[in-house]
Amino acid sequence: MTTPLQPTDSEARALVRRLIENAKFAALAYRDPEAGTPMVSRIALVEGPDGNPLSLISDLSHHSTALQADPVCALLIGEPGAKGDPLTHPRLSLRARARFVRHGNPDHAGLSEAFLRQQPKAKLYIGFADFALTQFTPLGAHLNGGFGKAYRLTADDLS
Repeated sequence: MTTPLQPTDSEARALVRRLIENAKFAALAYRDPEAGTPMVSRIALVEGPDGNPLSLISDLSHHSTALQADPVCALLIGEPGAKGDPLTHPRLSLRARARFVRHGNPDHAGLSEAFLRQQPKAKLYIGFADFALTQFTPLGAHLNGGFGKAYRLTADDLS
């Protein structure tokens, strides 16, 4: 065997959709503009109206500053279950480009509604001026669906 990757199929695409649909948070990887090295933060995450990941990020956060300097990032979506080996649970490593949608942008109201449906406690701060909704446009991904279920997905597979 030269590669552990399986051909991407409808089952893999459906698993990706479920992981994004059920996400409440994710690990966000970005390049630290000061150090020039990778960093990781935990962020709240929901499925946006377009089916892509959506977050609400404060300008006060280090990762917000970093994403504004370089919007290319990665998200790790999917958490281990309560039982069993954590490495057998599905997870998606998604390469993406971040886009900030600020108050006053015509898309902001619809994205806010979508975010609040899934993260209702964010109502306390979603209106603060330093918060922007952040859309993540997929560039490609690796899906680990469990033992022996590894896939590489293109941007088209993720749309």
